[in-house]
Amino acid sequence: MSRLLLLISLFFSSFAIASDDIYTGFFSNKAVSGYDTVSFHDGNPVEGKSSFKTEYKGADWLFSSQANLDKFLADPDKYAPQYGGYCAWAIAEKDDLAPGDPDHWKVVDGKLYLNYDNDIQNKWNADIPGFIELGDDNWAKR
Repeated sequence: MSRLLLLISLFFSSFAIASDDIYTGFFSNKAVSGYDTVSFHDGNPVEGKSSFKTEYKGADWLFSSQANLDKFLADPDKYAPQYGGYCAWAIAEKDDLAPGDPDHWKVVDGKLYLNYDNDIQNKWNADIPGFIELGDDNWAKR
């Protein structure tokens, strides 16, 4: 019985990840794990607060201040992470979806990219322009 439940949960988990434009994890609807996505662009990522929240592309986005929420509302595509917050390296190298972790990030040419973990980010850092080109192509096909 437990194997059946595991199989069913894996099926629905894979479906949920594959159908979401924005990565939020399995048990949350928070984009970027609840971090203030504008704060990455300032070089100092901080967690957002539920008092400064908006909905965008089916996910909840939290911000640390009204000013950051207003910046996001004025231009969400500027501040939202690339590839919906999924791991930039996985999209580029594997054309696959993997969780993006707000502890492993980089802003390149004004765009936020998240990676799965430190090892993956080190791989991504080895050829950022090449991975961005591949990632953009792969993401556009989705």
